[in-house]
Amino acid sequence: MRITEAAQRLGTSPRMLRYRDLLGLLPPVRETTPAPGRAPSGLPRGHRRFGDDDLAAVAHALGIEQRYDISPASLAFGLKVLTEPGIRADVAELGRRLGRIAPLPARALDFEQERARRLLRLPAGPRPAAAPRSGPAPAGSPPAGSPPGRGSRRGGGPPPDPRPGG
Repeated sequence: MRITEAAQRLGTSPRMLRYRDLLGLLPPVRETTPAPGRAPSGLPRGHRRFGDDDLAAVAHALGIEQRYDISPASLAFGLKVLTEPGIRADVAELGRRLGRIAPLPARALDFEQERARRLLRLPAGPRPAAAPRSGPAPAGSPPAGSPPGRGSRRGGGPPPDPRPGG
């Protein structure tokens, strides 16, 4: 069916269906009938043919708009957020900054950073340092706060020179 009949069945106007098409809220065109002449864009004109599946999709979109009291543009943006990872990440970050979305756990953040690095083909980032241990030190380890390279040898001083005559 043509756009006028589809609009009548849906209880909207042909102009509103064209607007929804520009926003990406109509299924891709599968079938057109030729029309004489060319559109102002220079592209061939054609009349979109609406099938039952197309009408069902538009009716579903209309229902969402009415149920949640949103505009067609808002619904189109919601679809864009769901389908474009960059936009989704930006909107999620805004939600975290506004306190409407819980902050990412540190491990999830590390995973997301590593994933982004892989996608961008960047070298792996530094690994977080291990947390300091609590409890007794293992046997034979230097006491805490001792200078590096000095163990708990008796007599202090530097270690003996391993070279002959030293």
